[in-house]
Amino acid sequence: MDTDGTYGTDEKRPPRAGHVPRPAGPPPTGPPTAGPPAGLPPKPAHAPAPAGPGPSLAEWLRTPRSSDGPGVWTYGHVPRAAEEPERTPTRQLISGALIALLAGLLLWSLLWNGYLGGFWLWPLYMFTPDSWAGTLPSVVASYVWYALVVAALTVGFGRLGRWPELARRMLRSRAVQAVQAAVPARPEEGGPDDPVGWPQLRGAGLGEIADRLGAEVGSGRMNDVDYARIRRAWESVRAEPSRAVAFADSVRDKGAGACVHPSGARDLPVRAARHDLLARQVLLGTVDDSARNPYGRRGTRLALDPAVLGTSLLAVGPSGAGKTRQLVRPVVESLALQALAGQAAVIAVASAGTQLGPDTAYDVVVRVGDPESVYDLDLYGGTTDADEAATLLAEAFVGDVPGMEVRRAATALAQLLGPFRAAYGRFPAVPELRELLDQVPDALGGLRTALEDAGQHVMLRELDARERQYGAHGDPGPALADRVALLDRPAFAGFFDTTGQGRPFSLRALEHPLRVRIDLPERGHADASRILARLLLAQFNASAAARADRSLFAFLAFDDASHTLTPQTVRGLQRLRSANAGVLLTLRTLDDVPEALRTPLLGAVGCRMAFSGVTTWDGKRFAEAWGTAWVETRDVTHRTVFADQPLTRAIHAFRKLVTGKAVTTDAVTVRQVERERWSASELAHAVPPGHAVLSLTSVKGERAAPLLVRLAATG
Repeated sequence: MDTDGTYGTDEKRPPRAGHVPRPAGPPPTGPPTAGPPAGLPPKPAHAPAPAGPGPSLAEWLRTPRSSDGPGVWTYGHVPRAAEEPERTPTRQLISGALIALLAGLLLWSLLWNGYLGGFWLWPLYMFTPDSWAGTLPSVVASYVWYALVVAALTVGFGRLGRWPELARRMLRSRAVQAVQAAVPARPEEGGPDDPVGWPQLRGAGLGEIADRLGAEVGSGRMNDVDYARIRRAWESVRAEPSRAVAFADSVRDKGAGACVHPSGARDLPVRAARHDLLARQVLLGTVDDSARNPYGRRGTRLALDPAVLGTSLLAVGPSGAGKTRQLVRPVVESLALQALAGQAAVIAVASAGTQLGPDTAYDVVVRVGDPESVYDLDLYGGTTDADEAATLLAEAFVGDVPGMEVRRAATALAQLLGPFRAAYGRFPAVPELRELLDQVPDALGGLRTALEDAGQHVMLRELDARERQYGAHGDPGPALADRVALLDRPAFAGFFDTTGQGRPFSLRALEHPLRVRIDLPERGHADASRILARLLLAQFNASAAARADRSLFAFLAFDDASHTLTPQTVRGLQRLRSANAGVLLTLRTLDDVPEALRTPLLGAVGCRMAFSGVTTWDGKRFAEAWGTAWVETRDVTHRTVFADQPLTRAIHAFRKLVTGKAVTTDAVTVRQVERERWSASELAHAVPPGHAVLSLTSVKGERAAPLLVRLAATG
């Protein structure tokens, strides 16, 4: 298990060996029961061995982790000084060192030859007896005294000429001044704080369990996911002590396989990025070592974790900039590993064919429009309340229609969903909802008869109100019917079933550590895909906030959020911070968002990322969001020198003849001015390929200024 390395990226999609768990409830309690195909070796009993060179799990655990700001890759991080120290030019150091050397040699020559008198020999005469004159001890004492004087001159003139600094400059390029006091000490092997020995369990009196887990670490049977998962299980035991017996029995019987994820998986089939599950981080890249970045962050590595993803992230860049490969997949992969450790629930939404990892890396894979898809999508988000379902559907269907009031559309839908559920005990399927919105007589008549037979007079009044409003000025019914018709296509036959015959996935399952991928039919049904994307975002905002247990970090990642955002969902993004949830949105350009929402969107997310190749129009929005900063500028004014004396004029004329330039003097003016952190032109033209400018905000309110980051290459 390469606990701190990069895995291969070969993603040949394996055949499905069995069905994955039902999403509406907790995942299954074990792996699929189907055996391996003929000719293949049996499934290993433990996690795979390391795929390449890397630290062992014990070394990985003992490596110190420190952070001096949001987004810092804490594994082995050494903090830097906040400000760049004064740096003397090398040429000036060399000249000063030579002058000091010559001055020291001159002084020694004067002393040795007696030009300054013999005062410097007085200590030698005072501490040596007269009887030593002409003897060997006298000679030895003299040379010892000469050596002491030479050493004193060397130290004095060496410090005066800054010889040690010049030597360091010559031996290495640029010294990085570390703040050593901020680095935590490496735990002593076998000591009381050694994480390999599970001191938290020993402190609770579970020495036998700690010994068992320590042996699993030493033997190589435990990987980083196992360690994070068992540590998470122990935290739940501390919160609810009644689970202590079950926890101890599980560890005693299964060792590193204790408290395993309901799918039975203990690792992902492939990793395309570098992860640190102890800090719940994924490595995104390296902060560029240039003057554009603060000195304290230059050359440091940058990572993302739930602390910053909880404020949501917006990334903008053209096609081919690397949004999927260098951002979406690493983040989704990190949260999938955390889901295996019982710490997160992740949903990835992308068009069919997007490389977000193999199917076996997910518990639920929904392929909308694919008849072979094991799972369906719950159009109503698992709710049983007609008004809530109508609000979510209205947001998805007409939230992007200019001038269309979502509240009136939600009322119109509720006037049909409520009576239908009261009559049949379920919500209507897509064809049934379309017929009701189109006021098909047979559909309305059948619904009215069912309500009369059930004695639902209140719901009859709702249905009558919908019939009276149909066709009136401003009625949203026809617009809703047109949008529903986009989902009532032969390609979606059998999907969005509400009769209980399918296996619909509902976002109400966010209370479980699930790994979900939803493939949208973007190529053939772009409008339908956008409706479903808006619906998923609206359902996620509602479900994440309504969770009774918010201990799991819930995350929704959109590989392409074009035409997905509405005023209501943008407002909902700000409420996710307090719900331990976040969203990743990627766009090719901000023009894919309504103009009225561009500024609110940049204000609603805490993390903003501009990839190489953005336009100046998009750069202007980012520049406004990042604001300005005070910087020091140096203005140099060149003034020609006019000499009054004939000799001086002759010297100046000769110098101009030789150099071709007039004699000038420089006037330097230093000022503090307020300038944009990144201008629109710099974002559009000064960001190299493979780089991005990223600003971060943590849930606690810590901020990192926009940083130019060299993104890590992933497969």
